Amino acid sequence: MVLVALLGGMLCILGQGVSVGRAEALKAFDFLPQWSPQAQFAGYYVAAAKGFYAQRGLAVTVLRGGPERPSGAQLAAGMVDFGTLFLTEGLVLRDQGIPLVNVGQLVQRSALMLVARTESGIRTPDDLAGRRVSVWDSFQVQPRAFFRRHGLAVRVVPQGYTVNLFLMGGVDAASAMWYNEYFTIRNAGIDAEELVTFFLADYGLNFPEDGIYCREETLRRDPAGVRAFVQASLDGWRYALAHPEEALEIVMAQVEAANLPTNRGHQRWMLARMADIIRPPGHDRPMGVLVESDFRLVTEALHQSGMLQTLPGYLEFHDPRPANR
Repeated sequence: MVLVALLGGMLCILGQGVSVGRAEALKAFDFLPQWSPQAQFAGYYVAAAKGFYAQRGLAVTVLRGGPERPSGAQLAAGMVDFGTLFLTEGLVLRDQGIPLVNVGQLVQRSALMLVARTESGIRTPDDLAGRRVSVWDSFQVQPRAFFRRHGLAVRVVPQGYTVNLFLMGGVDAASAMWYNEYFTIRNAGIDAEELVTFFLADYGLNFPEDGIYCREETLRRDPAGVRAFVQASLDGWRYALAHPEEALEIVMAQVEAANLPTNRGHQRWMLARMADIIRPPGHDRPMGVLVESDFRLVTEALHQSGMLQTLPGYLEFHDPRPANR
């Protein structure tokens, strides 16, 4: 019995040693989404919950994003290893001297739109002339390019985090993301037939949004680790899009832990719309790769607006290798 006990103790110690060794072998990375927990980031939550990061040898801490912890500022300060950013923000930060590189472009079709009530008489872009249109300061380049393209002189009004000004009739049209603010407007009791929408991507202004970013030194120091992170994240997104209800449960756990004022219906809508813009119809390019023509469109628009001093090279800004299997 003593011998059995000793053998059992030795096996237990050896087992603990193996577990510790495996844990120590995992590469530790921090990842920060650019906003609070929601289905916009479902694939990353799924990759963590389903063990996709661990399967690729990573111990990833998914941090809680939001206005109090902007991912761009955290990446700029070297406080996190990876973060998500809209393409426009990533380009502007790099132009400001922050050595960021896009290592995975998730969203391929812009979800940004302008929304107006049909009762306002707005039916076409020309009908926006002289109207009050609210625009987010952080995402003004795209709508301003839309106004220029159609020769519109509009009264631009700063837009905050909500669409309350639009709902109260303070502006004739508002900016909205298809997966978020548009749902909020509909949820306020306004039917789709009572709204007219202008998807900016439909007007030759497709500015891809969420991409995965890291600093150049991270990519140089550990290209294998960066590739593993991007691939595991894409695995998480593929699983989330194939199993939306399971992904929704994982998202809601994040939402409830953060005590956020949203609901399952909104998050289900958001996840479905993320599927639409990650894999838009007719888009046959690999998930995670930034299309060069979209990159050129955005850089030229930013340059014309004065937000970019120089035009970066495509392969200087985007490294497609981590996203390619």
